[in-house]
Amino acid sequence: MPIHQSSLHTLQNRTIHRAVLSNGMVILVVENPTADIIATRMFVQAGSRYEPLEQAGLSHLWAAVFTKGTERLTSQQIAERVETMGASLGADSAADYCLLSLKTVSADYPAMLELAAELLRSPSFPEAEVELERRLALQGIRSMKEQPFAVANSQLRQAMYQNHPYALPNLGTEETVLRLDRAALQQYHQTYFRPDNIVVSITGRITPEVAVQLVEQHFGDWLPPQQDGQILPFPSLHSPALTSRPERIVTQRNTQQAIVMLGYLTGSVKQDGHIALKLLSTYLGNGLSSRLFVELREKRGLAYEVSAFYPTRIETSHFVAYMGTAPENAAIAQAGLRHEVDRLCHTLLTPDELQTAKNKLLGQYALGKQTNAQIAQVYGWYEMMGLGIEHDEIFPQAVAAVTAEEIQQVAQQYFTEPYLSLVGPEAAVNLLETPIAS
Repeated sequence: MPIHQSSLHTLQNRTIHRAVLSNGMVILVVENPTADIIATRMFVQAGSRYEPLEQAGLSHLWAAVFTKGTERLTSQQIAERVETMGASLGADSAADYCLLSLKTVSADYPAMLELAAELLRSPSFPEAEVELERRLALQGIRSMKEQPFAVANSQLRQAMYQNHPYALPNLGTEETVLRLDRAALQQYHQTYFRPDNIVVSITGRITPEVAVQLVEQHFGDWLPPQQDGQILPFPSLHSPALTSRPERIVTQRNTQQAIVMLGYLTGSVKQDGHIALKLLSTYLGNGLSSRLFVELREKRGLAYEVSAFYPTRIETSHFVAYMGTAPENAAIAQAGLRHEVDRLCHTLLTPDELQTAKNKLLGQYALGKQTNAQIAQVYGWYEMMGLGIEHDEIFPQAVAAVTAEEIQQVAQQYFTEPYLSLVGPEAAVNLLETPIAS
């Protein structure tokens, strides 16, 4: 099958070869001869965002079972092949994608790629493996119910996202996982695992020409599903529109500490303000010098743990500030978190604060692109998220350009009334019945 498109991009002192096969499969190659290792990330536009609510946990189950058999090979045979080569092979799922990862020395790469192609094109999802992994998922769900942070995060996300697929944990719920079976996995795989929905990102001791040739050899004759001579479209996603309706969600547990979380619906990765929110997350919650750590743990002694996070999402994301604290401090902790978030709406970051946040964010970004696996991950992820590999150059420039005024505008846009999630003993719950003003 001929290559439909091919182009070269030089970003951050690296040359990325991008090719698109006629079947729609995207190939990204970065030649890096420093070490005799080739890492590959195969991204599929699937993940929990694409699951029906009644099948939540389907992507996680797919990842757990995917490498356990093909129409020709058993789980044991696959494991033996990988171990004999000293290679690694694994699958994972996230909110916006599924992922197959492999790493090997260059001499064994053709054999590993052939194995990956067989898995993607003809997985068997053995009945016994499906049942085993389904039971393990149920155990994981029950275990999470005993972890205060997981409970607080889950109930916060459910309140914010309601009937949107982002509402449910990646593992799913007991109710939904009990419904999952081999037929559901087969249907999911047939629907989304097709060449025009896959990005193959390769980094290591291999030339772009050889890499593309190998991918074409193993995937070039794989065609998207057709009907009456027309390529079948993907199922339409009908994610509900989200409107912020802040509420308080409380779960009473006899725990030694209370978990307090404030949550705010925010924009997606493609909306204005994404970079500013990343900087705000870094400023508030990244490390021992972060604002929340210094103000609420070091100065006031309120927190066992305190931080903030803002996940990257294709659709509406969320910003969370949280604290683990002594139950008797629950109300003060809530007020402290609220004060620090509200402060961003009316007080500009100082030049030093802003520069420190930028340095942290850009430093972590640079450190996240050191190994072949990390490089393959970054470029494949950008392509899959619809940002394009050029974002690798755009991102640090955009971070450097953000002003304190822009940070404040984004805070004023999103940090209005928060959702509040609390998990803790009765004493903590009672203290929040009469919340302290922010």
